[in-house]
Amino acid sequence: MNILGSNGVGRVLRQLGMTVMLVVALPPGQANAVVSVIDWQPFAPAAFAQARAEGKLVLLDLVAVWCHWCHVMEAETYSDPQIAAYINAHYVPVKADHDARPDLAERYREWGWPATVVLDADGKDVLKRAGYIARDDMLSMLTAVVTDPTPERDTSLPVPDQLGDGPILAEPLAKRLRARHKDTFDTEQAGLNIAMKFLDLDSVLWSLRQIDDGDSDESVRLRRTLDANLALIDPAFGGVYQYSTHGDWQHPHYEKIMKTQWANLLAYSRACHALDVPGYCDAGREVASYLMTFLSDPDGGFYTSQDADLIPGQKGHDYFALGREARLAKGLPRIDKAQYAATNGMAIEALVELYLATGERVYLTRAEAASEWVLKHRRLWGGGFRHDRLDSSGPYLADTLWMGRAFLALYRATSNAAYLQRSLAAADFIARQFTHPRAGLVAAVDDGTPIKPLPQIDQNIQTGLWLTELAGISGQVQPRKMAEKLMRYLGAESVATSRLTEAGILEIDARMTAITKADKGLSHPAEGEAGPSW
Repeated sequence: MNILGSNGVGRVLRQLGMTVMLVVALPPGQANAVVSVIDWQPFAPAAFAQARAEGKLVLLDLVAVWCHWCHVMEAETYSDPQIAAYINAHYVPVKADHDARPDLAERYREWGWPATVVLDADGKDVLKRAGYIARDDMLSMLTAVVTDPTPERDTSLPVPDQLGDGPILAEPLAKRLRARHKDTFDTEQAGLNIAMKFLDLDSVLWSLRQIDDGDSDESVRLRRTLDANLALIDPAFGGVYQYSTHGDWQHPHYEKIMKTQWANLLAYSRACHALDVPGYCDAGREVASYLMTFLSDPDGGFYTSQDADLIPGQKGHDYFALGREARLAKGLPRIDKAQYAATNGMAIEALVELYLATGERVYLTRAEAASEWVLKHRRLWGGGFRHDRLDSSGPYLADTLWMGRAFLALYRATSNAAYLQRSLAAADFIARQFTHPRAGLVAAVDDGTPIKPLPQIDQNIQTGLWLTELAGISGQVQPRKMAEKLMRYLGAESVATSRLTEAGILEIDARMTAITKADKGLSHPAEGEAGPSW
């Protein structure tokens, strides 16, 4: 299932491990207000060393460039002089950018955004809070934790003691997951039966498989979801808002992040092809137009996101109700022009899928240009990729994962063996760098802080989907063996049932079953030949 800006002087200082003195940027009309300064530091070993030496706790503010409530909390909570003074006196304050640190983003995803985390000097979570915290509530919380730093019950998901038995899900567990997929459908609004409405790509992929197997009821449910989700496509600029609140599709949060664009492009492109609904290709074109107009760098790469607010901290309902020209006259919400390998990989894969659905070569051409940009500017030795031009830590699993997926998509579209080899090289790099000693893949290499990297469910699911496709297409042993190890983690009951629904695990299981059957007698495609696109 399913920040501070990374540009400018502050970013360079953080990459050099230097303290950042953050001055809060206030909305127009408040420019003369008293501005508080917090001694924010990067998430790095030095912060934990200082906490140990001074007997303090670490306060992590994990934020996103595009996040409305992050802006509000910065302006209304952290700008308060009493809050700032208390934090500087009693904590080692650390700020991290959700998009710049994909390992932390995955680790604390259930607590954002913003995510407020208090840790001790040994890296143990003492307290985690999700979302905006008002000034008085923040001061009470910070004071209480200093008085009694006893950790709250740890709700994080460790590597389970009882792993899955093998590459295939145990049938009782598979049956539970299949039931959850159906039971979590919102019969009134469509989509998942939760207050936050968004398009869950893993559920779409599993639904398409069920439809292919003849499930007509699943076809009705999927079409209802895809049709309802069209409300989140921006009618003026294109692109997809991240999600809607209030349990319906009419209350969007207006930020546009790359992962949302990727998920929607893949979903509508594959549904257009599989269900023969041309309108879904039109939806994909609207998303692609946004990527190629607003998130494209002239040098060939893709930017990361666009803010929810035209003026940081002020909700953008009135702005997004306007048409295209009226919006342009007022200006554009901030675009985060960081160009990460991971988000470029998402854009590449998504555009290739639209090309495969429509045959319109403009999307393939743009995807290939982005792949060349990443190879030129983000490639690491040995088949992997770094995140940004300069990384303060890493490498991270996300970058090589998404570029591995991108290259496999390009191979499917072009039959160019060089793309297949790059995807296989990415898998080898991941096996060397990110394999957990027991099961699954960790989100990053050890960064020297006391927080040791652990497997994260979403990243392992997306890696498993890629590896099973790579194994089926290439016939190579390595990606299949890697997928088998992933399934020991994802197939553990405590992991597979830890959230509302995990259709992605069902899809991996179906692919692993097909590979196992092929191993028992059916031949793989020869190297260089396209296999199934799943």
